[in-house]
Amino acid sequence: MSALVWQKSSYCAQGNSCIHVAADQNLVAVTESSDPGGAILRTTPSALAALIRTVKEADARD
Repeated sequence: MSALVWQKSSYCAQGNSCIHVAADQNLVAVTESSDPGGAILRTTPSALAALIRTVKEADARD
């Protein structure tokens, strides 16, 4: 298994409140920048896209 190549969220401001994502075979890996060696969530690209869409829709309603 090769090492993950992490990319910082384009919406990240300075500080430790960001997420990093990486391609992991047929999955997407997500971790938080404050503890990149900690927990890694792996999900499908479609599930991550649905989560992002839902968050954006909820933000637009507020």
